[in-house]
Parts: sequence; structure tokens; C-alpha cells
Amino acid sequence: MLSFLQGLLRRWNLYQIVISAAALIIALVLGRTLSTHMRGWMRSLEGRPKWQLRALLAVEKRLALIVWALLLWATYLVMHEITWPSRSYLIGILAKVVSAWIGVEFVVHLIRNRALRRLSRWGLWAYVTLYFFGGLDSAASFLDNLAISFGTFRLSALSVLKALVVTGLLFTFARLISGQTSTRIRRNEDISPSMRELIIKGVQVSLYGAAFFIGLKAVGFDLTGLAVLSGAIGVGLGFGLQKVVSNLVSGVIILLDKSIKPGDVISLGETFGWINTLGARYASITTRDGKEFLIPNEDLITGQVVNWSHTNDFVRLDIYFGTAYGDDPHKVREIAIEAAKSVDRVLTSKPPVCHIVGFGDSSVDYILRFWITDPTGGLTNVRGNVYLALWDAFKAHEISIPFPQREVRVLEGSSLSTKALD
Repeated sequence: MLSFLQGLLRRWNLYQIVISAAALIIALVLGRTLSTHMRGWMRSLEGRPKWQLRALLAVEKRLALIVWALLLWATYLVMHEITWPSRSYLIGILAKVVSAWIGVEFVVHLIRNRALRRLSRWGLWAYVTLYFFGGLDSAASFLDNLAISFGTFRLSALSVLKALVVTGLLFTFARLISGQTSTRIRRNEDISPSMRELIIKGVQVSLYGAAFFIGLKAVGFDLTGLAVLSGAIGVGLGFGLQKVVSNLVSGVIILLDKSIKPGDVISLGETFGWINTLGARYASITTRDGKEFLIPNEDLITGQVVNWSHTNDFVRLDIYFGTAYGDDPHKVREIAIEAAKSVDRVLTSKPPVCHIVGFGDSSVDYILRFWITDPTGGLTNVRGNVYLALWDAFKAHEISIPFPQREVRVLEGSSLSTKALD
């Protein structure tokens, strides 16, 4: 390190440092100017694909770095031709480093997680800088000396770093492969929705598990000791994570027995809605008012669930009403059936029916039954539309809907009668 610093203090090396710093200042000024013009040009682009706009935005954010690399390369090529190669050596190395930094910027841009993206950026920047300046061996030796030993087992900072890098790369590839595989499986209409979700979960667990163990094996970790340790930890965690394990097992059972699947309309307690996704731990249910409930899989296994679309999409709805005793019940039934048929969502292939269910205190009581095939469109609204159709039909045919009435009679000689006379 001391010899490296002494070498930088040589005259022509100082000149190269000053030239590189001047190029950086010029790049910052030009980058800001070009960025302003480029943003104005990008605002004028309409109808372009999103990936093109994202690519242009990524270039715009790194214009200063790109301009600095171009200036360094131009300076290096000119100085290499008109003077001794050693007098442009540092500029050439710095041009390579900055170019590698630009490549790193575009590579890490593919990482979605912000913290992981920032960590990857700084790690790759440090790696390429050490690589071009020839400091990799010294850095590796320093990290390898930072180690702890347990008997014959030795764990160094270098081994941990290699494990993180290799495992991270394997996890990235596993995520990409899993995403592509999941997309293709979900497009396959020959497989039932529940089996598609089960296959996707199995592929994800297999890929991520393989990435984890291969990453550890690639850097020399003994998986035998890891198996014993994980077994001991598993026994200890099993008592504290019973609910988690129960939900995981329940999720697999749900996917296997196909009792519910994405798109089904279900009722569970006070919750009514349709299933969006089936996860490893919970099912996502969206209600008519836009709320999204995350129901643990265990509740779907142990609780009573009403699946409105388990074997088919037909759903029967019942509404109750009453008419006056003076109205002809045969006519009332015909009018009620025709009124239900006039509602758009009511099926005519399974015609509505109307029956008398009792003679009440002030009305003849009826039940009107009808069928729909789109419970995701709501149940309350279609009932309301049928009630409105009944109201209009009864009003047009002068059918009266009675309501309870009470007649109060005051007997002679009572206290109320005496007060009324006074």
C-alpha cells in the first residue's frame, strides 16, 4: 500500500490524476446539461413501450458517469499516441474502472429489492476496482486471515463472502427460472387451477432449496454438520411454529383435494368474496367492497366454508315477501315469477319458482327462488333488483303488500275513558 501511494506521487502520475479530476468536473457539468435536454425529449415520447422508457431513464440517470468514461477514453487514446504509454497508464486503468462501473450500474438495475441492489452495487464496484488496480490478491489474503476456528472447522470472512455471492447468484437464477416456469404453468389451461398452484409452489421450493445447498457446497461447507444442526433447530422450532407448520400442511392439502381454488366464491363467517391466490400460509380473499382478507389455510381446513362455486357456477337465491289475503295467490305467483325473469342476471334456463310458505297474521307469505351463475358480481345487488321488479309488478297489477296494523279500543269505565271525558 505504501509503495502504491509513493508511486502516485510521481510527477506524471500526479498529472494523470489532475487530468482525470478535470475530466470528472467537465463530465458533471455536461451530464447535468445533457440530462436536462434528455428529460425534455423523453417527455415528448408517447406511445413507446415501458421497457424503452425505463432504459432511457436508466441512461439519463448515469449520463455524468458515461460522459466521464468517454472523456477518459478519449484522453487516454490521444496521450497514448503522442507521448510515452506510461504517461497515460493510470488514465487507461481509470477508464476501464469507470466503464466497469457503468456496466455494474445497468446490471444491478435488474435487482428489484432496493437494499439488495445497493449492496450489490457497492460490492461489484469494490471488486472491479480492486481487479483493475491489482489489489484482489491482497484483499483476499486480508479477508482470509479474518477467521475463527472450531477444532478442524475454520470459518473465514473470505469463505462467508464467497458463500453470500455464490448463493445470491444462485438465488437470482432460481428466481428468474421460477418466474418463467410459473408464467408458463399458469397459462396451461389443461391443468386445474389448484394443481397449477401446487406445481408452482413445488418448483419454487425445489429451486430455492437447491440454490441454498449448492451455494453452501460450492464454497466448501460441510453439509453433514449442517444437517445435524438443522435437525436440532427444527425440533426446537417445531414447538413454537406449530401454527405455521399447520398452515403450510393445510395449504398443501387444499391444493391436493381441490376443495377451493383461485376464482371460487366462498363464505367464511362474516367474510364473503372470491379467492385471488392460494399461498403457502394463507388464502387471499377479496370482498365486494374491495377489502382483501388473508385467511390462514388452517381455518379453511378446520372451519365451515361455503363454496358457492365448488362443482359448478350455479347459485340459488331466496327472497321472502307477503301479500294481502284479498289477492289471488295464483296470480301473485305468476306475477312474481315473471318479475324475477325480467332481471338481467336471473337465469331463464333454470326458471324461478314461487311457493306459499305460510299464512301469517296479516299476509300470505311466499318464497321466490331464482338462479344466477355469477356470484362474483354480488348477491345483495341482484336481490335488490328482484325486489324492485316485484314492487313495480305488484304496483302495476294492484297487488298490495300489507304491513302489521294494530287497533286500540278504549273500554268504558277504564281510567283512560274517564280521563277522555274530563
